[in-house]
Amino acid sequence: MLRKILEIVGVYKVYEYWLGKQINGKPVPSHVGLILDGNRRWAVTRGLPPHVGHEFGAKVAEKVLKWAKSLGIKTMTLYVLSTENLKRDPVEVEHIISLTEEYLSKIKDSREVHENRVKIKFIGKIELLPEKVQKLIREVEEATKEYNSFFLNIAMAYGGRQEIIDMVKSVARDVLESKIKVDDINQQLISRYLYTSHLPNPEPDMIIRTSGEERLSGFLLWQSAYSELVFFDVYWPDFRKIDLMRAIRIYQKRSRRFGL
Repeated sequence: MLRKILEIVGVYKVYEYWLGKQINGKPVPSHVGLILDGNRRWAVTRGLPPHVGHEFGAKVAEKVLKWAKSLGIKTMTLYVLSTENLKRDPVEVEHIISLTEEYLSKIKDSREVHENRVKIKFIGKIELLPEKVQKLIREVEEATKEYNSFFLNIAMAYGGRQEIIDMVKSVARDVLESKIKVDDINQQLISRYLYTSHLPNPEPDMIIRTSGEERLSGFLLWQSAYSELVFFDVYWPDFRKIDLMRAIRIYQKRSRRFGL
């Protein structure tokens, strides 16, 4: 109720303007990772079925991409569904898959995606998803593969440990096939074998997690070594542009030394 009243009287707009003045002209993270957490709990606190939380969360995800672009962010990686999430209640998983189908169909023909030249890539064990979803993913990736103005990565059926396992297998296979030598293996080479190898900046400058949980839950384990971590005590469906701006302000106040 309080939030609604504040929106009506325009307090958030004033705060957004004030935040904009604070962050403008300072470095903005080029790659932001987002762990979209709290959809289920948001629904439960309102006496709603869990799948309703995912529906509201999907709408916020659409908005956050527009906010990111307006703020100068070039790459976003959204952690939507982990491999562990696939073991949840089948009804809930089915709703998430259904939502994914719906949004993939919209994205494929989205004028906004094509006008803004958004390259969309799905990372994770996509083969674990239904064939219909896999087909839509391939179509979306193919339709946007030449774009390079904005990079959107969607982590589905994703696990950070699994990504590292897949990388190790690929490197070992190429060593056995004499494509690379053991002495060639270094950090740069490993990065070329990860799911994010297609990105101009594969390592997130900042990772945001909503819901109050303060852990990465396997998200981009290799790539996040020097990411700035920001945790918000707000469920994902309640995430607002001012929250993203607050995160950028936090990022700008930190000193990134990369271990030096």
